Amino acid sequence: MVRGRICSLSVRDVRFPTSLGGHGSDAMHTDPDYSAAYVVLETDAEDGLKGYGITFTLGKGTEVVVCAVNALAHHVLNKDLGDIVGDFRGFYRQLTSDGQLRWIGPEKGVVHLATAAILNAVWDLWAKQEGKDPRTLLSCIDFRYITDVLTEEEAYEILQKGQVGKKEREGQMLMHGYPAYTTSCAWLGYSDDTLKQLCTEALKAGWTRPAVGSSLLSLSCVNMDPWTSEGLPLDKWFKVKVGADLQDDVRRCRLIRNMIGPEKTLMMDANQRWDVPEAVKWMSQLAEFKPLWIEEPTSPDDILGHAAISKALAPLGIGVATGEQCHNRVIFKQLLQAKALQFLQIDSCRLGSVNENLSVLLMAKKFEIPVCPHAGGVGLCELVQHLIIFDFISVSASLQNRMCEYVDHLHEHFRYPVIIKKASYMPPKDAGYSTEMKEESVKKHQYPDGEVWKKLLAAQEN
Repeated sequence: MVRGRICSLSVRDVRFPTSLGGHGSDAMHTDPDYSAAYVVLETDAEDGLKGYGITFTLGKGTEVVVCAVNALAHHVLNKDLGDIVGDFRGFYRQLTSDGQLRWIGPEKGVVHLATAAILNAVWDLWAKQEGKDPRTLLSCIDFRYITDVLTEEEAYEILQKGQVGKKEREGQMLMHGYPAYTTSCAWLGYSDDTLKQLCTEALKAGWTRPAVGSSLLSLSCVNMDPWTSEGLPLDKWFKVKVGADLQDDVRRCRLIRNMIGPEKTLMMDANQRWDVPEAVKWMSQLAEFKPLWIEEPTSPDDILGHAAISKALAPLGIGVATGEQCHNRVIFKQLLQAKALQFLQIDSCRLGSVNENLSVLLMAKKFEIPVCPHAGGVGLCELVQHLIIFDFISVSASLQNRMCEYVDHLHEHFRYPVIIKKASYMPPKDAGYSTEMKEESVKKHQYPDGEVWKKLLAAQEN
């Protein structure tokens, strides 16, 4: 029985000054302050049930997302939770099709980030109350604009097939967890000697050691448990940031490949750095290092560009990975239709919460494209663990060529942080969407009046 009328919505601008240490920086985002628009939904339920939702930002602009959340608030206030989830598809469409606000979208940009924050809070409320069967889950998805690729009946068939072996896969997750790789952005211009030292430590210890790199080249690795859904061993995975200087990339990739050996898997990430011809030419020069994929080689909106890159790099054995900045399910649909990617990277806050991510997971299954989610940031790991474990248990039923990103930042600010064991996400056991932050952390980091920001802003003035 779903209970509670939503009687209050609050949203706060929470920022962490990660730019001071260069954490999270890359070639395109040089000084990010990991931040979130943090939504709390209060209900009139006797037990004081609350729902918590976030959307991830990089500092400036979070106040704009906060404004957008407030502009959408009337769609959720004074609504009964049972009525919302009883027609969740209709509620989703109500949020994304507001006759005036959709003009500054639609289903993209700030207004879609705000939609995700609200919906994440609704899912947190609902997840604390009852389970969901396949038909219920499908009723949450807005299939508008994607029925040429995936109908509701096709999606139902996928979920029904996912029931076979489900209990065994649940047991695998409880015992082993979902394989992860970690990306740590040190960005301190390390010397080659330092890179060698830290790479050696990473090889010995898996990704429990910090990743290494320079302002435009970082190294991360994954150490998976020695099993897959097929029972085959997995090795360590390393990811390198590339894109600023070709000769420097060649030199560093050679250094790393020589250290990790030919059997280890190497991935590369350009953070949207290149034009299409440049991406093909650049990666052709790096092909000797046998990367599994090139991540975000060009603009996230350029579907045909990704397709051209994918086609050109296929003979070299290099796949394309993208998705963390894809606006919505329609972009993913077209990327899949155009055979523009070999690895799909969902983001739990860029899309319209669980509702829209479910549609992308199902489309990826139909096209048999592995999902390797984007994570890190503020709370992204906490959110995405639910999505990717669900994908394995109920949708894809496979771990082949799949892993989930993990970044060891800011988890201490959450009441129910992710649990990582032996380089794997362990299934969360607390009810909800793992989105609740510690109130003391929110107060300290609220912008601009929290203790942390008062000190920093005063220091800047002086």
